[in-house]
Amino acid sequence: MTAKVNPNDTAPMTVHFLGNLLTFHIRSAVTNDKFTLIENRTAPGQGAPMHRQADDEAFYVLEGEYEFLLDGIWHRKGAGEALHIAPGTVHAFRNPGKTDARMLIINLPGSLHEAFFVDVGDRVEFGQTVFPPITPPDIPAIVASGLHNRIEILPPAA
Repeated sequence: MTAKVNPNDTAPMTVHFLGNLLTFHIRSAVTNDKFTLIENRTAPGQGAPMHRQADDEAFYVLEGEYEFLLDGIWHRKGAGEALHIAPGTVHAFRNPGKTDARMLIINLPGSLHEAFFVDVGDRVEFGQTVFPPITPPDIPAIVASGLHNRIEILPPAA
């Protein structure tokens, strides 16, 4: 975890976290915390760990394919397909392909996920599409930030 950003900032930004380049096109400060709009680029074999949160989340696949885990079942979604995650739903996602995949993510409200990614991610050049080297994650810091931002990071399924 390196360069930090102000979560009250309205300027678009890109953050790298666990093989994801998250470009915040509309920040929560712009919408009075109603939502954030994120373009996410995921490296092959990477994704997000199992977690749940108290807010709504929606995904719209732009390019490639994603697999989404919802309550223990994997669902494959391709370009042009969308998915809503209700509050409290255990979920994860991954890119099963051999090339980058891209999707839009909308969080309602926006500040919880934004603050989490600002806290645990590394800021990179806005709109960057080349992944920096993936380093081992600081699991205790990720779990602690998640709890602080009402996102419960769950252990991998057995």
